[in-house]
Amino acid sequence: MKKLKKLKKFYKSATARAFFAWAAARYLTLVARTLRWRVEGEAHLRLMAGEKPLIVVFWHESLPSMPIFWLRAKRLGMTRPAVVLASQHRDGQLIGKAVQHMGIGLISGSSSHGGAAGLRGLVKALANGANVGLTPDGPRGPRRTAAPGVAQLASLSGAQILPCGALTSRAKTLRSWDKMRIPLPFGRGVLICGAPITVPRENWQSGVEQVTAALNAAMDRAAEIL
Repeated sequence: MKKLKKLKKFYKSATARAFFAWAAARYLTLVARTLRWRVEGEAHLRLMAGEKPLIVVFWHESLPSMPIFWLRAKRLGMTRPAVVLASQHRDGQLIGKAVQHMGIGLISGSSSHGGAAGLRGLVKALANGANVGLTPDGPRGPRRTAAPGVAQLASLSGAQILPCGALTSRAKTLRSWDKMRIPLPFGRGVLICGAPITVPRENWQSGVEQVTAALNAAMDRAAEIL
């Protein structure tokens, strides 16, 4: 019992979180290099290297594959910085620290629960020219249903939303609310990048359903061609 308590205490420590974040970053980099990727919507992906910053969105289940999109965009000429929104929960911060090791900035907050601080940080990041990434159904769901935050962000900032999806032929599906898929190496991967969505400033509510529909379409397409 004492050993178990010590292990739990170690897991919660800053040292352990730093190590796990580093290991996760190395693992995701390995996966990106060993999978045979098929990209659909590359013309849309190239917009990440365009003149204006974008809001790149994934469902929470695809979060481990999000850094792969950034790596692909860099190959296509993206030079602008990138930041992602990570929940203030311990697990969210762990994922956030992992992507930092891959050259992506981190903003703490939420797109659904009391996320005013995170929203302000993302608006500022876009104004400074950074592409931003977030999961509009995170951090606690409901699964595959967008919270208002992403549409509000697009309306306030004037930035377009880029709906994306990712699936891999080999993955470990977690028993969590989002059914998060941890990609495994040496298989096939599909990256889907849908058409950008513009949310009108005077009617941001209309963007919420658009984002939900576009992200579900991206995941359905990924499953279809995997």
